[in-house]
Amino acid sequence: MTTLVIAEHDNAALKAATLNTVAAAQKIGGDVHLLVAGHNAQGAADAASKVAGVTKVLLADAPQLAEGLAENIEATVLAIAKNYTHVVAPATAYGKNIAPRIAAKLDVAQISDITAVDSPDTFERPIYAGNAIAIVQSEDPVKVITVRATGFDPVAAEGGSAPVEKIEAAADRGISQFVNREVTKLDRPELTSATIIVSGGRGLGSGENYTKVLEPLADKLGAAMGASRAAVDAGYVPNDYQVGQTGKIVAPQLYVAVGISGAIQHLAGMKDSKVIVAINKDPEAPIFSVADYALEADLFAAVPELVSALV
Repeated sequence: MTTLVIAEHDNAALKAATLNTVAAAQKIGGDVHLLVAGHNAQGAADAASKVAGVTKVLLADAPQLAEGLAENIEATVLAIAKNYTHVVAPATAYGKNIAPRIAAKLDVAQISDITAVDSPDTFERPIYAGNAIAIVQSEDPVKVITVRATGFDPVAAEGGSAPVEKIEAAADRGISQFVNREVTKLDRPELTSATIIVSGGRGLGSGENYTKVLEPLADKLGAAMGASRAAVDAGYVPNDYQVGQTGKIVAPQLYVAVGISGAIQHLAGMKDSKVIVAINKDPEAPIFSVADYALEADLFAAVPELVSALV
């Protein structure tokens, strides 16, 4: 039994979600091979070889793989898929773009967004915005799986010594073309990999208040900044900040929710956080049901007090 993990990377280094995905693959059992498909990606392959628990790194290096176009990655994976019992990818935009194509071509049912491995053929995944857990058993010869990163602690990025084997990249399919990529540059930690997140909701009242009230707290904590869907829809912050079922799924060490009532779709995206602090003046706010520490107070008074109390 051997599992192929499709690495998410930028050709120079691995993305954090890859380490969580390798952790899930290890729970399946057997050997774990890590595929690095890109161009001038030796740096990413070298990083992959050091990941704890990886037994082999496969490097497919070609110009048509440079931008991670799903059609070309899929074709490269299909050429070697018969050698594996499981093909696993992170449940990120990258993985969600590739895995369904592979499953369709293999004529198997994809198992999406798993949060636990019960056995090599049985997995757990959240449904109904995380209010229920489905246990899915698959008898497919090759199981194509995406992994919710927050469900698994990442493996160590150092400590391994897997050999790197170069494989043939599939020819350019010619059915898609990379045009442009706009990358948001942040001075703060990236939301999905941050250990501390400060999030604001509609209770802040405006984008100006979001900045004035939350930024000093985030600065003191060295935190990333997030938001509820209501705050994003109201135009307080860009879509990149949204935490929730239709935004980003996070599980930091500390999640501070300010002026967030706790709609079900928001809770689905952050309730796996290790410690949750909620500040809200509504004693009936659903966010209090998942909070480890709940402060019923006016956020405009409580947050500045908290900032001044932090060293």
